[in-house]
Amino acid sequence: MSGYSITEPSRRQKRIAGTLVVLYAVITMIPLVWIFITGFKSPADAISYPPKVVFEPTLEGYVNLFTTRTRQTEEYLAANPPQNWADRIVREYDMVIAGPSKFGERFFNSVVIGFGSTFLSIFLGTLAAYAFSRFKIPLADDLLFFILSTRMMPPIAVAIPIFLMYRQLGLSDTHLGMILLYTAVNISLAVWLLKGFIDEIPREYEEAALIDGYTRFQAFYKVVLPQAATGIASTAIFCLIFAWNEYAFAVLLTSGTAQTAPPFIPTIIGIGGLDWPAVAAGATLFLLPVMIFTILLRKHLLRGITFGAVRK
Repeated sequence: MSGYSITEPSRRQKRIAGTLVVLYAVITMIPLVWIFITGFKSPADAISYPPKVVFEPTLEGYVNLFTTRTRQTEEYLAANPPQNWADRIVREYDMVIAGPSKFGERFFNSVVIGFGSTFLSIFLGTLAAYAFSRFKIPLADDLLFFILSTRMMPPIAVAIPIFLMYRQLGLSDTHLGMILLYTAVNISLAVWLLKGFIDEIPREYEEAALIDGYTRFQAFYKVVLPQAATGIASTAIFCLIFAWNEYAFAVLLTSGTAQTAPPFIPTIIGIGGLDWPAVAAGATLFLLPVMIFTILLRKHLLRGITFGAVRK
């Protein structure tokens, strides 16, 4: 009987592959580690040349990230010595806290818009993907291509029409407007990815459920969704990453109420220009939600590698 033989990789090949993977991981982690340590530098250490690897750590960047500061006269400082622990951390002793910064609000906006649009994209994408996978829809291929084509356009190509439309509808600088926009962009990715996963689920599972008296919706909810959990988790991560990091639409369509963290972090100004430790601190905190979300769903991501093993 003729066929293909699969040769087991040797121990040496496994070591080489493992070494390359570890090396690649280390190289990709260097920028993240540098951003993390920059958040604990003083403004002078952050812009020093050559760059400092050994430095005196400080929380000044995080204090400046969450507060706004103002310069005071020597007479005022003499009469009002720093009492706040945050004031004592910052090394520019002629600067005192004037109030909280807007980073907390912008970070909250990112959470609401990012997770809100991700949930809506997954909800609508799962229903559409199931319909395309299980039912005969006229011009299904054309509709799928049309859905995919919305992903091909660069954001700047539709930025002006969307801006004018949102201004007329009153959706500019609103959470609802950004959630709907990111959902419209992400739904094409969700439909295509989830359709591939649902196609891999044998129809016999649903047919058996229908014979047992389940309705179509019950078969979808109790049979298809649990089997497609891997694809839903993977798709949710990709949708969240786009909505979380999106910059162009956030700059154009938001300015205050619904502004997210990406357009806000680069505008953090210090005494001599950009406050790089505060920017690095903001970038570090901005990475955490997506990182935690991915870690929580890592089991489904690993299962996705062998998802095609389910067969009729």
